[in-house]
Amino acid sequence: MMDSIKQTAKQARDASIQMAGLSDALKNEALTRIAQALLSQEKAITQANQEDLAQAEKDNISPTLIKRLKFAGDKLRTVIDGIESLKNLPDPVGVTLLSRELDDGLELYQVSCPIGVLGIVFESRPDALVQISTLALKSGNAVLLKGGSEAARTNQILAQIISQATEQAGIPRGWLSLLQTREDVKAMLALDDYIDLLIPRGSNAFVKYIMDNTRIAVLGHADGICHVYVDGSAQMDMAVKVALDSKCQYAAVCNAMETLLVDKSIAPQFLPQIKKLYDEQSVELRGDEQSRALIDCDPASEEDWHTEYNDLILSVKVVDGLEEAIEHINTFGSHHTDAVVTEDSTAAARFMELVDSANVFWNCSTRFSDGYRYGLGAEVGISTNKIHARGPVGLEGLVIYKWKLVGRGQTVAEYSGTDAKKFTHRNLNKVSNI
Repeated sequence: MMDSIKQTAKQARDASIQMAGLSDALKNEALTRIAQALLSQEKAITQANQEDLAQAEKDNISPTLIKRLKFAGDKLRTVIDGIESLKNLPDPVGVTLLSRELDDGLELYQVSCPIGVLGIVFESRPDALVQISTLALKSGNAVLLKGGSEAARTNQILAQIISQATEQAGIPRGWLSLLQTREDVKAMLALDDYIDLLIPRGSNAFVKYIMDNTRIAVLGHADGICHVYVDGSAQMDMAVKVALDSKCQYAAVCNAMETLLVDKSIAPQFLPQIKKLYDEQSVELRGDEQSRALIDCDPASEEDWHTEYNDLILSVKVVDGLEEAIEHINTFGSHHTDAVVTEDSTAAARFMELVDSANVFWNCSTRFSDGYRYGLGAEVGISTNKIHARGPVGLEGLVIYKWKLVGRGQTVAEYSGTDAKKFTHRNLNKVSNI
């Protein structure tokens, strides 16, 4: 098995070298073919997805996972719309980030380039396969994909459609491969000679397992423990609207709110009002002692503050002002997405400066934390890392850069010793054409 995965990874490496030089026009042509092929084969995709759904129900898969697994109709069209949006974005490869004259005739350029080969393990969402592969294509990267076994049939047909469509457009064969088993993933972790970046999307335990068992760089997040803090100066109707959407618009995703924090001065008015609406949406509330004095709900345990429910369950805590809210978020949060609802701009600024999360919002739902909504052309995931990419990782997170130095025979010896030439280090306003 190891030899098979190694050969697949080598093919991806070979393809990635060629992909680094592809024109934006060719990549966009391939994206167009993918969108057309997905639309023309909608019936086959739907049939495969229905077979996966039927098997998932037999296997007693949770309703949350089944909801993620469904891929037809509106979801397919949303994915196709995302591909069209991606085509309209500028090519992230070959962008001059810096140009500097080191000396007369010696010019340095910092230019964006693809990362190379991406290894991405994602959850049971077939739409993620399309989003990830098209982002990889647009950014000039090859990709090895492993989706959840629950979506095996859907992922298989999607990968086939995308591979065939891109080969017809002239993209190098082997740039995309779909891995089949958990053993494939284990084998992939040892291939640091071929794979440049791993992006795991799954449970906290799974992400930690990946990090602990590979020398390959890992990008991603483990949990999505997101908060909304309703400040004492919040506009009531706005706070209700944001808190409702953050939890109920789609509860089974990483940017849904899991803990609601409410300032003690507004809690007696706010909590009964929002509870009525949560009851209508069948949201189970778990509150601290102060919350339970104001509304009827189950008691929250210490574990609840650490929990990503991915379901219609919400922990609630009454806090003594902004500072306690910030402390709670930085203690129990996962550095994903946190929002404040307030009319006090000073409080909002302090919240957004001190909350240590990849996404911090003021007066809007946590559900906006998404590559498509950010205009990034969908996303391969959300990163809570503090490296080259943070937050929703779109095209800009799938490129790195290289330094290009252009001279006329200069040597370091000329800039050393008693008669050394001097560097000018003058910034230029030039675009690299090489």
